[in-house]
Amino acid sequence: MSGSSYTYDDGNGFAALAFLIVLLPLLLISIFAGYIISSFFLMKIFEKAGVQGKWRAWVPIYNTLVAAKLGDVSPWAYLIVVVGASVLSNIPVIGFVFGLVALAASVVVAWRIGLKFGKDWPLLLLWLIPGVGTLIWLGILAFGSARWNPAIAPAPWANTIAADKTVWDGVPVQPGQQVTGTGGPGYGGPGYGGPAAGSTPPPAPGSTPPPPAPPQF
Repeated sequence: MSGSSYTYDDGNGFAALAFLIVLLPLLLISIFAGYIISSFFLMKIFEKAGVQGKWRAWVPIYNTLVAAKLGDVSPWAYLIVVVGASVLSNIPVIGFVFGLVALAASVVVAWRIGLKFGKDWPLLLLWLIPGVGTLIWLGILAFGSARWNPAIAPAPWANTIAADKTVWDGVPVQPGQQVTGTGGPGYGGPGYGGPAAGSTPPPAPGSTPPPPAPPQF
């Protein structure tokens, strides 16, 4: 019959919409739960490493930068690599290579942190388990009996731009770290490994200290 139109809908569109309505909340819940668990594990790891302030483990992005410092990697270099790789990974065909670079940077940080807990590289194979591998790794370090021992061999990149040279208040300076600044009073600042600002240095060995100044009336 001319002028008539027929539409056919097998219900696939409604099924896909219903699937998204159910899947999206589950996905958001999974992401939120993963963040809560990983932040809690990081808090325990930071406590073992001597980081001051539990709140540092709960701040997005910042907590990974603190972890980078504990892993002897410059937090700024790490941030540039991860952000740059995330952007460049959208390039067709070769984008996955940049994604692997970001993954490699995270694995390097985890490797150094693991060494300070007495864990060697085979534990990093957990990173190959999608989704839960990193959580398992964090849980082992957070609740294992291993103690934090930063006195390990220097990182292979210790003399490169990737080495950590920054000091943040409340985050311990790692052995061998070439400090370029201080974060104020706190770890790496006055009172931690050196005389306080304005204090009189001790006399040289074998010298006679000057007599005390007479009292002023």
